[in-house]
Amino acid sequence: MFALKKIVGGIIDVVSNVDPSQFGPSEPPPVRRPQVNVQSQSNESDEERQFRKVFLQLAGDDMEVSANELMNILNKIIGKHKDLKTEGFTLDSCRAMVATMDTDSSGKLGFQEFKYLWNNIKKWQGVYKAYDADCSGTIGADELPAAFRAAGFPLSDHLFQMIIRRYSDESGNMDFDNFIGCLVRLDAMCRAFRTLDKNNTGTVKVNIKEWLQLMMYS
Repeated sequence: MFALKKIVGGIIDVVSNVDPSQFGPSEPPPVRRPQVNVQSQSNESDEERQFRKVFLQLAGDDMEVSANELMNILNKIIGKHKDLKTEGFTLDSCRAMVATMDTDSSGKLGFQEFKYLWNNIKKWQGVYKAYDADCSGTIGADELPAAFRAAGFPLSDHLFQMIIRRYSDESGNMDFDNFIGCLVRLDAMCRAFRTLDKNNTGTVKVNIKEWLQLMMYS
């Protein structure tokens, strides 16, 4: 019991040193509505129509992207980028990505949800390349704080050290899939906090059911 209190106290100390207003999580995907037509919409831009065409090819017969499908898509794409050091996205990391954008808890991503996730990954890939100063394919511990700030997440020293221990290798270097996985997690937690902090007080109160739902499907 003492050990548990110590762990929980440590987490609270870290979180209490974070100003949520400094973080820049992405806007959440719109709540999914019943599909009326998965083909191109008349008010879409050329870029959106092209993206929808790609989505139709990727999603399969059910017109949704599962964690398995997302893993195959991402690993196929990053396999073409030799400048990104990665061991590939795991099924677990892809399940986490699906969970962060899955507005109706279906376990899969519809078109709008997939587009939001894809745009985030594309944006963070640009940050990753920009802060891989030595072109090693990874981001070193000395480069990571600036990279996280550029991605919209200025971290306290304590929180940064926790992230290093969780997502970096023994030398403090972070590869591409861990960088994306970490940002997906940060983004989801910040968006969840803002949703719960309805009065913008910087604090939230959750019951055990809400806490478990938040932590177990993210």
